[in-house]
Amino acid sequence: MDTRSTLFSKGGRMGTPGRQIQGGGEGRGAPAGAGSGQGYNHHVPLRLSKIEDKTLQTQYIFSNLCAVSRNDFPPNHDGQDIYIKLTGRMIQGEYVVTARPLPGFPNGCISLSDPQRTWIQVGMTDELVGELYNPFSQGGNAYLSRMDVEVGFASAKKFNDQTYDQDALAESMIKLFQNQIFSPGQRFLMDVRNIPLALIVKTTQLADLSMEKQSDGQMRTDANARGIFVPQTAINFYKSASSPIKLSGSTSRGPANAIISPDFKFENMGIGGLDTEFSTIFRRAFASRIFPPGLIDKLGIMHVKGILLYGPPGTGKTLIARQIGKMLNAREPKVINGPEVLNKYVGQSEENIRKLFADAEKEYKEKGEESGLHIIIFDELDAVCKQRGSGAGGGTGVGDSVVNQLLSKLDGVDQLNNILLIGMTNRKDMIDDALLRPGRLEVQIEISLPDERGRLQILQIHTSKMTKNGVIDQDVDLNTLAGLTKNFSGAEINGLVKAATSFAFNRHIRVDAMAQISDDAAQMKIKNEDFMNALNEVRPAFGADDEELGEAIAYGILHFSPTIKNILDNGHVFVENVRKLDRLRRMCVLLYGPNASGKTAIANKIALDSGYPFIKSITPEKVLGFASEAARKDYVFKIFTDAYKSPLSLLIIDNIERLIEWNPVGLRLSNTMVQALLTLFKAPPPKGHRLLILATTSRRTVLDQLDMLEAFDQQIAVPAVADMRELGAALSEFQAFDPAGVNQSINMLRQYSDSDHVGVGIKTVLTMAESAQMVPEPAGWFAEQLGVAITARSVGRSIE
Repeated sequence: MDTRSTLFSKGGRMGTPGRQIQGGGEGRGAPAGAGSGQGYNHHVPLRLSKIEDKTLQTQYIFSNLCAVSRNDFPPNHDGQDIYIKLTGRMIQGEYVVTARPLPGFPNGCISLSDPQRTWIQVGMTDELVGELYNPFSQGGNAYLSRMDVEVGFASAKKFNDQTYDQDALAESMIKLFQNQIFSPGQRFLMDVRNIPLALIVKTTQLADLSMEKQSDGQMRTDANARGIFVPQTAINFYKSASSPIKLSGSTSRGPANAIISPDFKFENMGIGGLDTEFSTIFRRAFASRIFPPGLIDKLGIMHVKGILLYGPPGTGKTLIARQIGKMLNAREPKVINGPEVLNKYVGQSEENIRKLFADAEKEYKEKGEESGLHIIIFDELDAVCKQRGSGAGGGTGVGDSVVNQLLSKLDGVDQLNNILLIGMTNRKDMIDDALLRPGRLEVQIEISLPDERGRLQILQIHTSKMTKNGVIDQDVDLNTLAGLTKNFSGAEINGLVKAATSFAFNRHIRVDAMAQISDDAAQMKIKNEDFMNALNEVRPAFGADDEELGEAIAYGILHFSPTIKNILDNGHVFVENVRKLDRLRRMCVLLYGPNASGKTAIANKIALDSGYPFIKSITPEKVLGFASEAARKDYVFKIFTDAYKSPLSLLIIDNIERLIEWNPVGLRLSNTMVQALLTLFKAPPPKGHRLLILATTSRRTVLDQLDMLEAFDQQIAVPAVADMRELGAALSEFQAFDPAGVNQSINMLRQYSDSDHVGVGIKTVLTMAESAQMVPEPAGWFAEQLGVAITARSVGRSIE
């Protein structure tokens, strides 16, 4: 057994220096004062009072003790300090202080120093309630095995430039505060070399030193994680970011200038769906900064100096950068937007870059590796760091000069090891390559659209107050909402919650007066119907437009032929192949057939059934408004780029022959579009992304002549309605006519053809069948119109 486990035994006495712990319940030690005759439920009303004797007052302040009346809390038989739990109407929670009964101190009073009042958040006129506290009442883990303490100068006027040894500070704490109770958030003072130091407990780890298993293994930050400070308590000191105090480095303790605040918790950052990304950022950029400087010096490595966060708008890039300040035990980051750097005066843009690094350079020259970390957050980095030679800066070369200046500061001749540049952009492809190499912005993290688990986390964050305050109805299922918000960014989920709230507001606005609320507004709740209404109003910028896809299959998919089921089954196979197969991350499938044969409808049906989060269609109608070939090509390229922002995407390229502007008269076409589509079809998606392309054409022979067919992995023929049997099956399934009407139509059609051949696209058939409902004799009218179409098609084939 570890020797520490014998320090506190049943009814035993702690080793020197120490004090006796009286025997208590269940064989465990009870706190001093338990034997005074006062019960543990003895509540004493208290008000704040000062110690009149200035010397004694200073003694109590710098020993973290509170004075109480001996009549309210009689001392125990050996005269040791006691523990008092403080509560009150004006206090949130409960606080335990170490107190010493002082002769002559007024009854019903307690003395609290300024740091103690700040910690408890109590004023001089507030009333408190005190009672004796038993540290073993919650179990055996009543001692501190480890404690993280932030230290700085208590006064801005009284400080020095000397370096404080961490081991010496620990010895002073043991001498002054041994056997006192401490908890996270507690503030106290310590006099070292006649200089007052302010200390704050950040985290604690509890242990039962009388048991074989001593520590509970958790560093805790909650106020209830209180324990007794003993000589065996390990202490880590952290320099306060707002204090100029200098702490010595150590190979056994963490760095005194630790970049990560010891009480940091990821869940407190309010960032959902980015656990993996944030873990990568921490590992690459911050992990080396929490190890002892002596160890890092032995490794001979430089800390990471730059991080680039890139991805679609609204996914949390700026939020991560903003929240990083919460996890840092460092000075406030400098935040600058890219366009703010540029200036019309010669040399001023470069000067703005130099000013960003001036403080870091000055401190690094003075303190070297003991310098604190300087963080620069650079939003919209692509605005000023475009590829050199691209003409950014209006032809004046300002953009190139800004990039050169930034490169020299990040990894120039005079290297700094105390800076971290966090850049953010939606267009990583526009940033100069030299900025992206190791030593500069070497950690590049894609902040993509959240998956279903991430969306659930974001929804929980944005509805946490609603849940806490009971204003969200029980019928709201966040898990279901997470499934319905495919390809929503974090910002769009936030917008969805606000939109749902607006629908709830609308229910409680008086009908007769728009500016007045109803009497039952105080009972307002956000209901599931509010979120459903909001889903119809808030659409993701990157994602599947189910309404648009549904319009393409307005007549549904009719299984008039076994071929249709085979096509859909094959489409499902291709969807699952791209989704699951490791080596098949891209597939191009061509659906070809005669006009109106349902190619577009089948492609949209496969897309809707796929469940892919990102589905977009590129149609001739969408590029019609672009004036030039280059603009149309750029539009198509942007759709592909957007698709790669989602891990799983499906693109529908409809009517390729019209997209490339093929014209049989003079055999004209857009070679720019042909080459762009071929390149995009063949290009593999980025790592971690998968893409399925469904293309349609009515001119397969044209694509063959242009050597475009080689870009497709699979080709599927979509036939027209072949014969009268298939026509009857289509009309029956569509329910355009009753069985007698279907037979009548087919019998009349035979007058236009000497065979059962039809050869007309299903879309043409269904359009005519629906139009026939508006005439007095629908079956006869339908047969006449379709007969004309069959004849015209036959004549067209004979001319060809």
